[in-house]
Amino acid sequence: MKQSYLMLLWHMHQPFYKDLSEGVYAMPWVRLHALKDYFGMVALLREFPSFHATFNLVPSLVSQLQEYARDEAREQAYELAFKPAASLSGEERERLVHFSFQVNVKNLVSRFPRFRELYDKVRSGDPKSPARFFVTQDLLDLQVLSQLAWFDEIYLSSDEVVRGLVRKGRGYSEGDKSEVRKKEIEIFNVTLEEYKKASERGQIEISTSPFYHPILPLLCDTNIALESHSGVRLPRRAFHRPEDALGQLHAAIELHQQVFGRRPNGLWPSEGSVSDEVLRLAAQAGFTWAATDEGVLSRSIQANFHRHPDGTVERGRELYRPHRLTTGNQQISLFFRDHYLSDLIGFVYSRMEPGAAAEDLYQRIRRVACSTGEQPALISIILDGENAWEFYPGNGREFLKAFYRRVAADPELKAVTASEALQVVEQGNLTHIVPGSWINANFDVWIGAEEDNRAWELLAEARDFFERSKRRANLDPASVRNAQHEVWVSEGSDWCWWYGPEHSSAHDEEFDFLYRKHLSNIYRLLGGSPPDDLAVPVKSAKLRAVNYLPTGYIEPEIDGLETNYFEWIGAGLYLPDISSGSMHGTRNYLEALYYGYSARALYLRLDFSPDFSKDHPSFEVRITINGDNRARLHAIAREGAIRQIEFWRGEELLLVPLATRDRLRASFSNIFEVEIAYDLLGIDTGGRLRLQASLWANDLPLQVMPLDGWLTIELTEEMSVW
Repeated sequence: MKQSYLMLLWHMHQPFYKDLSEGVYAMPWVRLHALKDYFGMVALLREFPSFHATFNLVPSLVSQLQEYARDEAREQAYELAFKPAASLSGEERERLVHFSFQVNVKNLVSRFPRFRELYDKVRSGDPKSPARFFVTQDLLDLQVLSQLAWFDEIYLSSDEVVRGLVRKGRGYSEGDKSEVRKKEIEIFNVTLEEYKKASERGQIEISTSPFYHPILPLLCDTNIALESHSGVRLPRRAFHRPEDALGQLHAAIELHQQVFGRRPNGLWPSEGSVSDEVLRLAAQAGFTWAATDEGVLSRSIQANFHRHPDGTVERGRELYRPHRLTTGNQQISLFFRDHYLSDLIGFVYSRMEPGAAAEDLYQRIRRVACSTGEQPALISIILDGENAWEFYPGNGREFLKAFYRRVAADPELKAVTASEALQVVEQGNLTHIVPGSWINANFDVWIGAEEDNRAWELLAEARDFFERSKRRANLDPASVRNAQHEVWVSEGSDWCWWYGPEHSSAHDEEFDFLYRKHLSNIYRLLGGSPPDDLAVPVKSAKLRAVNYLPTGYIEPEIDGLETNYFEWIGAGLYLPDISSGSMHGTRNYLEALYYGYSARALYLRLDFSPDFSKDHPSFEVRITINGDNRARLHAIAREGAIRQIEFWRGEELLLVPLATRDRLRASFSNIFEVEIAYDLLGIDTGGRLRLQASLWANDLPLQVMPLDGWLTIELTEEMSVW
């Protein structure tokens, strides 16, 4: 048989979870996958020195790993996992339980009998208060085992401290928990060093992605989506920032050089998203190769890569070799992933016995290699290197070992890095690439749906604000740099991955909140006030809110107090869905919104949760009224009272003296009340208006009502007077 080659690329990526303004990580996935995947995936190759592979490490992941390794990362789930169990508050206990079981039950929870026992105890208990019946020892065991469940197989099998903790099984002490934390810091520190060592001995090649994982073609021009899908609906505002695409590429190269001591040759464009412009920019930045999906090649050369019953692939000569793209005066080599084989690893083989799965993959590779006739075949298998393994028994390590062993023993199939492949296989030639990603060779996951387009529009507004503001003389250079990174973070692909109809998870609310927080930080860092729109979730919520319409005129006393029971009778009442505040780290601070009107004015009242003032001595209420003349009110409270009122009608800002009592009044003591005269709003009785109320602190949105849009009020004169 002729010589064939395998180019296996493991893509290592997590979104950027850190809020750069507050310095806090919103989610634990970088840390947990570092324990379970990032170290072991490359360390495993020590057993197979002839097996060469490529690892793509996204810079935003690398930078987060570095902070965990320095033990500087602030993350709520991390802190709860190691806080003394006896000092956990009731709320902290509930959050600990919630965080601890965000894990594959079959393969990770059930690996430790005591961990499964605690899981069953939660499942059979009160779903609203799962930690209610946990004693301190339960919590201690949960803290330790919820961490050990994520540990890499190498540590579980060979590290004496970790093995001892596993053997103990239950009855853990605070000292045991301290040992677990030390081992976690150790893993964080050896992870990147292991990649560097493997690269220096020539067994792996490390490629990179644009720094914060943006969809580069859309970053350059959102209108490019029309070329891959002619009917796609585009955002109302086009996004066109090729300079950001190039900036994220250069930043990726710089970090790669700092960490691994050399420039990267290769680029995995986020989600395999390519276009002629993007690849020209990549070549201009110094990359010699990039990779994407076979669907992009299929559309570019108008070829169908049909799989035959014997395992060979039609037009396999084109699919199973690199291609050199010439775009403008730049050239770059491209690899095209075998979509079918890659997805077998990602989604199918986890359900098979590891040895049988490895044998099936090995034999399929040998058969597809026959698709190129007498010419050498290069089979490119490219997929995520962390997300699939918790669905495999033993974290997929037995499957990988069995597969690597088969390839290493076959003299006619050689596993090579991407750069090595370019030296041994003749390349094809291309002059144009149809823009697309590794999902359906288009960008529909990230643009076109209403939520996706809304996210792009908010991003465009924030990006324009950054451009207008970044050169102001009074700005701190560090704030400008952080704002630049917040722009880049907000350009990442992961936000729109979760928007739209394609994907959803238990963390939709967290991702949505974090996206809007990153955008808000751009304004905050540059001395601006985030727009009210950023208080409104982009992700559509499934709500069970209650809304009672007004039944009569009201004229309450605006004093911030419940003066008497009757003053708000006749008002409309909006009660939010209390389950919509389930996102950990956020709360429903607003418990009710009353709204009503008289013959001359609009009235609103907000009721707060008991602990609101304790958590937020300073806050801001924003009211947006979207009638014929859009109006906005910002009421700023400090130390238990309203200190400033700002009112906009259209684009005109009116600073309203607090002594003004005839057209606008606002007050706060234990409730917030406001009266706004119709003539100030520019509307008349008998009209219609829509309103929205939001709560802010430190220029960040806390809550909005209603969550799913606007309250509509018909200002009818046919009302009873109470």
